[in-house]
Amino acid sequence: MDRENRAAEVLQSFLGIRTAIILGTGLGAMERDFDVHEAIPYAKIPGFPRSTVTGHSGRLLAGTLGGRQVLVMSGRFHLYEGYAADEVTLPIRVFKLLGVKHLFISNAAGGLRKDLVPGSPMLITDHINFTGRNPLVGPNKDSLGPRFPDMTQPYSRRLADLARRHARENAIELHEGVYVQLMGPSMETAAETRMLQRLGADAVGMSTVMEVIQAVHCCMEVLAVSAVTNNNDPDDYVPAPIESVIAHAEKAGPAIAGIFRGVLEAL
Repeated sequence: MDRENRAAEVLQSFLGIRTAIILGTGLGAMERDFDVHEAIPYAKIPGFPRSTVTGHSGRLLAGTLGGRQVLVMSGRFHLYEGYAADEVTLPIRVFKLLGVKHLFISNAAGGLRKDLVPGSPMLITDHINFTGRNPLVGPNKDSLGPRFPDMTQPYSRRLADLARRHARENAIELHEGVYVQLMGPSMETAAETRMLQRLGADAVGMSTVMEVIQAVHCCMEVLAVSAVTNNNDPDDYVPAPIESVIAHAEKAGPAIAGIFRGVLEAL
C-alpha cells in the first residue's frame, strides 16, 4: 500500500469527496461540463502511471457537478499500454483511501447490436472479463476489501435506476447492455465479433472492467456508461480509426455528462 498511501498524502486536500468519475477515450471534452477548481497532472501524483493514449489528457480534476464535489480522471490507463492490472486500478485504491463511495465510469466502445448507433450512450448492466487479467491477483489488501468480492451486482441498481429516470425525463435515448473488455490494442476481427455476440456481449472495449472489479472490492457503488463509437457488423466490417472513435465519443459526451449530473443531483 506504499504507492497508494503516498498518492493519498499528496491528495489530502480532497479527503472526504464522495464521488470519482473516469473519462474515457474522446470523452475529455466532458471537462467543460464540470466546474473545475483544481487540475493536477498525473506526473505530479506519486505512483500514478502516465496516460499515453490520444484523447486522454492525463489530469486529475477536482470540481463540482450536479452540486456535488467530484474527483475526475481526465484520461485513464490501459492494459495494452503495458501496465499491469493493479497499476491500471491504482487510482481506485487511492480514491478509497480518500473516502470515495461512488465511482462513475465512461468509456468508448464498439456496438455489437445494430441499434447501438455511433454517438449514442449505453448503460452498462453487466460485463464479461475477456482479458485474462484481474487486479486482485496476489495478496489481498484486507483494509480495502474482502479476498473474494461478490460480483453478482457489480453495477449499482440504485444508480442505474437514477440514470434511467434522468434519461426518461430529459428525452435521452439510453441503451442498455453487457460490456466486454478485451486486452487490445488491436481491434476485433469479424470472427471475434461473432464470438463476442454469441457470448452475450452488446458492446466491446479495452477498459473499465479492471476498474469495476477494483471498485467492487473497495465496496464502491458503480455506474458506467459507454459512448458507442462504431458498430461492429461482422458482415459489413468498416475500419474505426481513432479519429472517428474520438469524434463519436465527443458526440455522446453531453448525454453522458447530463446523466452523471442528474444522478448526482438525485443522490
